[in-house]
Amino acid sequence: MPSPPPAWVQALKPAEPQGTQLLAQERAQSKVDVEKLGELLHTKQALQKQDEILSLLKSEKVFDKSRNHVLGRTERIQLALARGKRLQQLSKVHNWTEAEYYVANDLVAEPTPYGLHASMFLVTLREQSNPEQRKLFYERAANYEIIGCYAQTELGHGSNVRGLETTATWDPSDQTFVIHSPSLTASKWWIGSLGRTANHAVVMAQLFIAGKNYGPHPFVVQIRDLETHQPLENVYVGDIGPKFGYNTMDNGFLLFNKLKIPHINMLARFAQVDKASNKYLRPASPTLMYGTMTWVRSNIVLQAGGVLARGVTIAIRYCAVRRQFQDRDAKAGAEENQVLNYKMVQIRLLPLLATMYALHFTGRGMMRLYQENQKRMNSASQADQEKRGAGPEELRAGSDLLADLHATSCGLKALASTSAGEGLEVCRRACGGHGYSNYSGIGPWYADYLPTLTWEGDNYMLTQQVARYLLKSARAVLAGKGTGNDTSRILQAYLARREKGASFDILGNDSDIVAAFAWRTAHLTFETLKQRDVEKRSWNSLLVNFWRLSTALSQYLVVRNFYEAVTSPELTSSLDPETAGLMRSLFRLYSLNTLERESSEFFSSAAVTVRQIGLTQTNEVMKLLDQIRPHAVRLVDAWQIPDWQLDSSLGRSDGNVYPDLFRRASQENPVNDLVFDPYPWNENVLKNAVPKSKL
Repeated sequence: MPSPPPAWVQALKPAEPQGTQLLAQERAQSKVDVEKLGELLHTKQALQKQDEILSLLKSEKVFDKSRNHVLGRTERIQLALARGKRLQQLSKVHNWTEAEYYVANDLVAEPTPYGLHASMFLVTLREQSNPEQRKLFYERAANYEIIGCYAQTELGHGSNVRGLETTATWDPSDQTFVIHSPSLTASKWWIGSLGRTANHAVVMAQLFIAGKNYGPHPFVVQIRDLETHQPLENVYVGDIGPKFGYNTMDNGFLLFNKLKIPHINMLARFAQVDKASNKYLRPASPTLMYGTMTWVRSNIVLQAGGVLARGVTIAIRYCAVRRQFQDRDAKAGAEENQVLNYKMVQIRLLPLLATMYALHFTGRGMMRLYQENQKRMNSASQADQEKRGAGPEELRAGSDLLADLHATSCGLKALASTSAGEGLEVCRRACGGHGYSNYSGIGPWYADYLPTLTWEGDNYMLTQQVARYLLKSARAVLAGKGTGNDTSRILQAYLARREKGASFDILGNDSDIVAAFAWRTAHLTFETLKQRDVEKRSWNSLLVNFWRLSTALSQYLVVRNFYEAVTSPELTSSLDPETAGLMRSLFRLYSLNTLERESSEFFSSAAVTVRQIGLTQTNEVMKLLDQIRPHAVRLVDAWQIPDWQLDSSLGRSDGNVYPDLFRRASQENPVNDLVFDPYPWNENVLKNAVPKSKL
């Protein structure tokens, strides 16, 4: 590392007022109880556990973050594996629960090569194994005796699972499955933890029995020797190379050449091949197959608020410290203005502040819905399960909670991850030039998060599943077969009032804001249904309409969940009146700012008037910015994201931005150890390099 700067440099201080003073002023002008609000968001027990685990991790040398931004990919991925191993060791020593392990992983704040083993591989084995397979595969995987990944996406296919090319052909002669890659595009691709780490994979492959294709099914396939860790014969596997981000994960490729695996390796909780008759046994409870993907998507929604909160915390703290230009209306000689005081910065950051709260409360609602569904599905009778088709879109639209959950998880996964991903880029740009530095803490985090907008269903493709469900629900309601679930309710309410109109008081009544979002969703649903069923428009010609429809439903769900949270007894009883009122202001800012952006749809559906839209733009949103601005720093403090986790010079909780940025650049940057030879006629690039020998 470079030598320390000379004493005269070390003696320099930032110009007054310093960042520490500015953040202290910010906090002094607000009475938001950071501790109480933090406990409401995360619970007191969770925050105490976070502090305990943080202290433990900071004491471990392997988790030192000082070189994170300067190591090359080869070094970083090895360090990430070392960190992943140490996390597992600590988990055993301290008997962490699964939730506590995830807390530690979040604090380390980078993907490790164990990532897909700990999530998709273990979850799939847990959800789709029969009792014998749980003992053979899941128990060993849970103890890290075997390391796995989830191999679905291929070089030529991603979202279209039915189009996967990898085959699993049943061979009755020796009662094995033959796993084969018939083409180059059948290569499994982008598979996390596969490149260099995993020795097993859950492989999604087309099941063939006696020449008939039964569609994609999961198979446990060993790909590397458990001792040498070398690929098995007829397996070709490796890392796919550097990426835009996520470079501490070994995303891999995988090809098979007629590899035989035992009968037991087809995950058989829901479907299997009978060894005696060589026949395919259809799933006894096909809808339970969708538990894994709804769980993963529900978690993405839950995590999106926290992902965005990191960027918003950094940007708001930094924009409170950074000063640029004088206010044009200020008196001569006035000091430079804090960047956060500019309305153009507020309109970019404060709605994102509201969004991170909205997504957090929506994610909690999603997990409650998922848990309720799992209880119902596990207690449902066998006869009732067999009445259902194999996919969520085949369920009784409007009456089955799984259908509602599946549509909700698809739509909210798309909206939440897009809001978080695009919001992080807004935060980075709001930090000006320094936001482009890796030391800002936003750029690397943004790059690592971006895959979420594509995996577990591309965000644009997923919206088709939401639209399909809404159209089926609308047909059911029109046929008098709707039920009391939320989707049916908003469709029925729209039909009941469609002739006399809406007239919602969005400026004076918060519950009317929720009703307006519901009305817009129902209106778009019936308009799209008319285009599809009456005008007979093609599916492809309606894809943009489907995306708008899915977005409308998802925004309604976020607004409804946020409203229910800020009006709940839990919130109003645990917060002081001023902070509770601020939560209502955040709800209104998120909702009305969203309504303003989507104003054409609200107007065309007659949910609101032109006058209301105009007042929202010119008056209401601006008033809300003024109300929230003095409390912005405390509202991000309440998330209680440790500085160690943020790993950001700009977002430091003490406001000591410029000394930290200078320290990292001058003392943690190995480029400053190099002595360049700048002259073009000298062969060596470095002055201290060994001269090249001449032939």
